[in-house]
Amino acid sequence: MTDTPARLLKLLSLLQTPREWPGGELAGRLEVSPRTIRRDIDRLRDLGYPVEATRGSIGGYRLVAGTAMPPLLLDDEEAVAIAVGLRAGAGHAIEGVDEASVRALAKLEQVLPSRLRHRVSSLQNATVPLTRGDGATIDPRTLTAIASAVTARERLRFAYRAGDGAATKRQTEPYRLVSTGSRWYLVAYDLDREDWRTFRVDRVSEPFATGARFTPRELPVESEDAAELLSRSMSRAQPELSVDVTFAAPAGFVAARLPAEFGAPEPAGEHGCRLRTRTRSSLEWVALRLALVDCAFEVHGPPELVEHLGVLGARLSRAASPAPEWAGHE
Repeated sequence: MTDTPARLLKLLSLLQTPREWPGGELAGRLEVSPRTIRRDIDRLRDLGYPVEATRGSIGGYRLVAGTAMPPLLLDDEEAVAIAVGLRAGAGHAIEGVDEASVRALAKLEQVLPSRLRHRVSSLQNATVPLTRGDGATIDPRTLTAIASAVTARERLRFAYRAGDGAATKRQTEPYRLVSTGSRWYLVAYDLDREDWRTFRVDRVSEPFATGARFTPRELPVESEDAAELLSRSMSRAQPELSVDVTFAAPAGFVAARLPAEFGAPEPAGEHGCRLRTRTRSSLEWVALRLALVDCAFEVHGPPELVEHLGVLGARLSRAASPAPEWAGHE
């Protein structure tokens, strides 16, 4: 193989397999001399790839962990697997999957050949995820389109559906994507309203990067970053709830079934625990998450949550024991 760039890529692909490669085997694979392999190894090291050499009668090379992340080469199967995994995580705002993972997905999908992009979409469309929470899922293409516009600093147009169902068209300067663990939000400057706004990404559709570049504006003085601006926006939109609940289950069992934003419950009694937390989430969402813990519980406050659970419980009881007049209806 006389084409040096192509040979380096092939050599790098071999070294990224987790094993040690004897120099003679690498030379045979690439149809070059051992001396050429040694020169190519030095070139890879100059590019930042930490290739370690072992001494001995045979000698060998392997790629090890370094101080920085060098570029990776992925084969077709690896690229598809990573894209599907990132899509699944990003699309459901799983806790711990933040803006960096969305940027990675946007970069990967930008360079995927059409045949692999089709495979990723086919796998995505053929599977149904088991989700928890309020089911606010997101089309990964929407998320990556927004992330790309944020990174490229391009103005973004999209359709938006408000909480009351009102539909509007928005033209924005996208600033950051923020994940709360249960939802994704876009923090952006709304050009028509001439002010900062936050948008739930699951309510965004038809995102379109216009190609018009912009210089990011300064955030309002009371907000240090996008997360704080979102927090202040949510505080104004939703009153804070002081939730106090006792569960008839160990603290570890309960903590594993509640959002991390609720905090950790404290042991109470021999087999129970108690959770005291503050949240800006809606009554409906809090009630649903408590019910999903799958154990008996008692809500001590706030009163509006107790009342909502009573109404919800009565509705569920009626659903489980329908009135006679419902019998026979399709």
